Amino acid sequence: MYDVLVVGAGPTGLACAIAAQNAGLKTVLVDKGCLTNSLFHYPANMTFFTTPELLEIGNMPFSSPNQKPTRMEALEYYRKVSEHYRMDVRQYENVDSVTGSDGNFSVHVTDRFGRRKTHTTRKLIVSTGYYDLPNYLGITGEELSKVKHYYDEPHPYFGQDVLVIGGKNSAAIAALEMYRHGARVTMVHRGAELHRHIKYWIKPDIENRIKNGEIVAHFNTTVSQITEDGVTLLTPGGPLTIPNQFVFALTGYHPDFGFLESLGVRLDMENARCPVCDPATLESNVPGLYLAGVIVAGERTNEVFIENGRFHGAVIAADLANKLRNASVEAPEAPQHTYAAE
Repeated sequence: MYDVLVVGAGPTGLACAIAAQNAGLKTVLVDKGCLTNSLFHYPANMTFFTTPELLEIGNMPFSSPNQKPTRMEALEYYRKVSEHYRMDVRQYENVDSVTGSDGNFSVHVTDRFGRRKTHTTRKLIVSTGYYDLPNYLGITGEELSKVKHYYDEPHPYFGQDVLVIGGKNSAAIAALEMYRHGARVTMVHRGAELHRHIKYWIKPDIENRIKNGEIVAHFNTTVSQITEDGVTLLTPGGPLTIPNQFVFALTGYHPDFGFLESLGVRLDMENARCPVCDPATLESNVPGLYLAGVIVAGERTNEVFIENGRFHGAVIAADLANKLRNASVEAPEAPQHTYAAE
């Protein structure tokens, strides 16, 4: 039996596991993908908007020659942190369900070959982020293979008519990169102008490309239909159909609220679906189950990032250590893994 099991091996999950391990607790991380899976799926050439020291966890320095580190540098850094602390990370294990209660949780997982296992733990931390679940448009044609909710790299879109839906940083960066690699780019945004929070060194670039007609932009506009060879826009001047080979719907992402509810965590529907938890300890309404990272903010995904979510680990570990140290009855020993019956 583990003292602490962390669901999600991203930067915040790692920070939680390191803090718990440093407190003398037997700790394991479980992730349905690879280590820092969301970072791995960021655009290949992505540069962070922050400085290296604000991405640091576990009191390990993040050395970079760049003022703003790259995705590759971050992946290397978090691998080194995991190696340094000899973290027990179970990659490619999807959590199907959790049974039991405080002091004796059973976490049922399935690996990528369909094999089922069960991990037992006294306490549980959920730090699953939000990048895996895009906000869908709910329009005809969204299911076509040419529609993507994640931007990767520009090369495959050379010489293609590409539509970028969105008006924030990710949409602006994707539009600029694809334009500079030979794509014919059109942007669509439901607002009257690009979002005011676009980074100061990106905003003038995208605005000038639009002003010069190098990137076509339609504001106060939505997409009503996507077909194999085109898209139909609802513009202030009426419907407009344009040729198209690829659509990037970069309209944001959201936490897995269904998973949280399946664990018994209550969501505050009047407060952006924020999960109920004690702000002093981050323990949820389910005793022994803690929440960390962006999921604490519910639908307000622009409030918690690596820069501030990384501190959740110390808060949770302090409460865990205190409660486990003062527990009058130790949980019974159990094997680390038990296979569910076929």
